[in-house]
Amino acid sequence: MRFRTPTIACLLALTAAPAHGQDTAESLRGEIEVLKRSLQSLEARLQAIEPTPFAATTAPAPAPGKPSTAAVASVAPQVTAGASPAVTEVPGVLPSLLPDRESVADPSSAASRVDNSASPTDPELKGFFAIPGTESMIRIGGYAKLDAIYDSRKLGDQDQFITAAIPVSSAPGSDVTNFNLHAKQTRFSFEARRQLPRGNLRFYLENDFFGGSDGYEFRLRHAYGQLGNTYAGYGYSMFMDADALPDTLDFEGPGSAPYLLVAGIHHSFEFGKGNSLTLAVENPETQIAAAEDETSTNRMPDVAATARIERDWGHLQLSGLLRRLSYIKDDSKRHDYAGGVSFTGSAAAGEQDLLLFGANWGEGIARYIADIGGSGLDAAIDANGDLRALTSYGGFFGYTHYWNQEWRSNLVYGYLHLDDEVFLSADTFRRSQYGALNLIWSPAPSWTMGMELLYGQYQQQDGRDGDALRLQGSLQYNFIK
Repeated sequence: MRFRTPTIACLLALTAAPAHGQDTAESLRGEIEVLKRSLQSLEARLQAIEPTPFAATTAPAPAPGKPSTAAVASVAPQVTAGASPAVTEVPGVLPSLLPDRESVADPSSAASRVDNSASPTDPELKGFFAIPGTESMIRIGGYAKLDAIYDSRKLGDQDQFITAAIPVSSAPGSDVTNFNLHAKQTRFSFEARRQLPRGNLRFYLENDFFGGSDGYEFRLRHAYGQLGNTYAGYGYSMFMDADALPDTLDFEGPGSAPYLLVAGIHHSFEFGKGNSLTLAVENPETQIAAAEDETSTNRMPDVAATARIERDWGHLQLSGLLRRLSYIKDDSKRHDYAGGVSFTGSAAAGEQDLLLFGANWGEGIARYIADIGGSGLDAAIDANGDLRALTSYGGFFGYTHYWNQEWRSNLVYGYLHLDDEVFLSADTFRRSQYGALNLIWSPAPSWTMGMELLYGQYQQQDGRDGDALRLQGSLQYNFIK
């Protein structure tokens, strides 16, 4: 090799030095300096001709919003520069356009989104890890939550503050206080994501323990898949808006908000960044207060359409619903068309405040409204046997103030009204009001606790009413935050 000559010369200098006794100390020091310079030259030449064994290769940066080919082919953890090494990026997922927010129940994480983008309550998609030998990434999530509840009087539901279940003042045995502890909101979720040429693929499964009123029955909340903008499975109806639901310790929330878990299929169309139109077909169910010889039936699915805009200040959503309600009595079939509209949204007010709101109106949409869903108030049968869709309207708002990074408060109000109909029974729902005020402390991302004061009022069609106060304390541990 080319570096052998100086090496041999150096060795000869070392062996020759002791053979000349007459050499002075100065000549020896000079020879040592020559040797040092030769070794330094040799080291420099070696570094020049041999490549560094651990040299890093830099891939070209992908275009904004479009992942590189290398990111698609590799499932190795992608760590953002400057971030904690434990934060793993999910390839191809776009960040949320909405302002970041906190939520105890966190309905936003389970909601479907255009091209499966991230949620405003989970912008970093923490907790994902790669499945070896595949291009899929998964995470196991959820939380454990304990609720301590004190009621000023005995309510119809001890675990959730359902204003439609508040007994009227004249109800026997209702004027007694009640204390309850439960952990039914404890939740388990499984999520898988993968990037494909046709878009991002997401599978989501979620359960809690609200399956029964007397025990801890495991209940399915979500089970769906979504590829790109096409969703199929069981989850939130497109008539509701998970991003507009207020942040409460109470799991029910305002009874006037649209809220329904249903099987369906929908597809979203994008019109520029942050603008979309979604069309949905959902499983129908006519809910009427019928006699034993009358059976509800369904001849067409429920159809929903949602127009939505998202910006860094918040979002606006307008949803429409079309239904065909029908029932069978003996050989007679009766039906009525129904539908409604819902307008919801969110708006950031500075850096420490967030406003959430919603309003809805419709005929035959009770199934889709939290307080009266499942109460048989989509429609009623008049004296002639005709089916009459019932009219309801309501609204809600939630105001969140972040005192600092650990403390926040929420003020929530909701109102719901069902129009008076002559063919409704006297003890049927007429209207309800819901109010909540809380103080929530999150000293660490995985630990949340708080206190909440709830007030509800309920009125029947005959004018009899009742109200109730509830004090609720909660302690929650999140699995992956």
